[in-house]
Amino acid sequence: MAYQTSLAALADPTRRAVFERLRSGPHSVGEIARDLPVSRPAVSQHLKALKEAGLVRDEPRGSARIYRIHAPALAELRAWLDSFWGDALEQFKAYAETDNECR
Repeated sequence: MAYQTSLAALADPTRRAVFERLRSGPHSVGEIARDLPVSRPAVSQHLKALKEAGLVRDEPRGSARIYRIHAPALAELRAWLDSFWGDALEQFKAYAETDNECR
């Protein structure tokens, strides 16, 4: 149930903003922090939480660390969310079949 860890990590609005900055590709802390209303050290702490949740990976590049989204963690989160869609469709199908029998 790693999706629970992912959801908890993404519950914080600033952390979500940091995570969303990585949608366009890998970035350094400085690039991520640009135009955010928090300090670079705060961005580093949010990245640490996202890394602990398995949502991002980092690699050294010179004196900087470059962060990127870890796609397998997103796949697990998406699979969990998609399970709701399957349940909703099954419930709709059952309702539609019951509704048709009453007419």
